[in-house]
Amino acid sequence: MNKKLTFIAEIGLNHNGNFDLCYELIKQAKLAGADIVKFQLGWRDKPNEINQFDRKRISKLIEWAKYFEIELLFSIISKEAWGLIKPFRFKKFKIASRTVKYDINLVKDILKTKKKTIISLGMWNSKKLPFPKNKNIFYLWCLSKYPCEPKDLRKLPKDFNKSPYYGYSDHSIGIETSILAISRGAKIIEKHFTLDKSNTTIRDHSLSATPSEFRNMVDIGRDIFKKINMGI
Repeated sequence: MNKKLTFIAEIGLNHNGNFDLCYELIKQAKLAGADIVKFQLGWRDKPNEINQFDRKRISKLIEWAKYFEIELLFSIISKEAWGLIKPFRFKKFKIASRTVKYDINLVKDILKTKKKTIISLGMWNSKKLPFPKNKNIFYLWCLSKYPCEPKDLRKLPKDFNKSPYYGYSDHSIGIETSILAISRGAKIIEKHFTLDKSNTTIRDHSLSATPSEFRNMVDIGRDIFKKINMGI
């Protein structure tokens, strides 16, 4: 992950509680050029809630991701979710901003595995990082507002290479800010992904990229990244 540009299609709860829709979302994320497809584990996951996953469903997501040859990733949001996912031996994990703020001990437990861990800092207000940077921690700059407006993004790093952030988790409408972040040195782009931006089941649909938008972001972003590495 160190020498390439990585795109994460954040499905999150955009399956709307329809588990079978996850298959199509994974497929479309792959076709749109995503390197990783991501779900949330431990958020709105109680019985009969929209995001309830169990071992059987996680196994099915693994099967589908393997079929479409795309890496599967989970945001680990609760201790119960951590206990559920550990037996599957994933290569890397994602930590959501809310987990850093509200359950720092869970983050510590995950980091003890010494596996690659991507950490969003949208709710972290201290200038000091929650954990010292090392080869297994990849911090993402983000703003925990849904959606972000342009005026909210004034603190987006001017140069990611001179900042503590490895990449950018985008909650803005459109793909332009993600492209801007790439031009400033971001090497991971996480963008919410949907098949229907007009859906109102979950607020995230409006700030998500459709497959065609995500594909445009990937194509433009990779070209910019290539030009940067050529010294242009």
